[in-house]
Amino acid sequence: MKALCWEGVNQLAIERVPDPRIQNAHDVIVKVRYTVTCGSDLHLLGGYVPAMEAGDVIGHEFMGEIVEVGPEVTKHQVGDRVVVVSFIGCGTCWYCDNDLWSLCDNTNTNPGITQGLWGSDPGGIFGYSHAMGGFMGSHAEYVRVPFADHGAFTVPEEVDDLSALFVSDGVPTGWMGAHLGGVGPGDTVAVWGAGGVGQMAARAAMLLGAEQVVVIDRIPERLAMTENHIGAETLDYSSTDIGAELRERTGGRGPDVCIEAVGQESHTTGPAYLYDQVKQQLRLENDRPIAIREAIMACRKGGSVFALGVFAGLSDKFPLGALMNKGLTLRGAQQHGQRYVPMLLDRLARGEISTSHLATHVMSLDEGPRGYDMFKNKQDGCVRAVFRP
Repeated sequence: MKALCWEGVNQLAIERVPDPRIQNAHDVIVKVRYTVTCGSDLHLLGGYVPAMEAGDVIGHEFMGEIVEVGPEVTKHQVGDRVVVVSFIGCGTCWYCDNDLWSLCDNTNTNPGITQGLWGSDPGGIFGYSHAMGGFMGSHAEYVRVPFADHGAFTVPEEVDDLSALFVSDGVPTGWMGAHLGGVGPGDTVAVWGAGGVGQMAARAAMLLGAEQVVVIDRIPERLAMTENHIGAETLDYSSTDIGAELRERTGGRGPDVCIEAVGQESHTTGPAYLYDQVKQQLRLENDRPIAIREAIMACRKGGSVFALGVFAGLSDKFPLGALMNKGLTLRGAQQHGQRYVPMLLDRLARGEISTSHLATHVMSLDEGPRGYDMFKNKQDGCVRAVFRP
């Protein structure tokens, strides 16, 4: 089958790879209808995530049709239209039982790598390096889905394919940031990043009762999309002092909840960007933590900061003093999608959440390298490049 493969730093190519097959009684094989780029994939492309090998199939957000079912699968059958959560959960370990699905004890087949990096191993994820299990990714014609009764969800008839696609990762990730970040009625919430995850975090905050939601970015098309499709307020950090503006809007306190939805390659207009970019390129630090620094500094005393963006290792100049002395709660996680997807599909069917606007560029899988170039460089207003295998 055809697949989009990582061949080296900033190098992608369409290759022929072996078709997936049932390996475990709980597997299904999904024929991919749509698969989409994610900001965290850019960290793979730039070489910031360890344990990538030439020829690895990338991609972790997808939906499609089940074409083969393992003998112990009970919830699905051939022909089902499903969306698949990017993180793989076994459904039986302590973490899955406690709805901490991305921390599954049984799905990362290479736990030693992340145990050395982070002290323990999270669950496996499709197409995201051998450190995260080495699973074949979704930018392909077919994908093997382990533990399908727990990770694949039937799409309601009212929800079209393109809308369902983003429930694979972007929508539950954003919802998790607002939910576990503690957003409640009457809160002011600030979200750093107006990409797909940032927009979904903003929408989740609104549905959870936030009184004021402000999304921060510098790309005009993304800011306009956030205002028009999400209904949140926006700020352009390249033209205003974000900390001062947020204090002005909150009676001098700052936001109750700050959600960072950018990750390890965040950007700014000041000297901190040059400092972090040079150190990151020289591999003197893994991550550019500009947005999470700003979120911590902007958050009100006693507030909550949630890190949704992907970070891989060590960051310099982390404001630990501000975190401690302001009495902040700092949380972060990869998405616990299985916890949220059924509820999110229902909300999508009722029209409470809209996602199809994120698919700014839909193209064939053969155009994958060009799609990633547009996505990475934010050309032609690209928010997400979607591929049709």
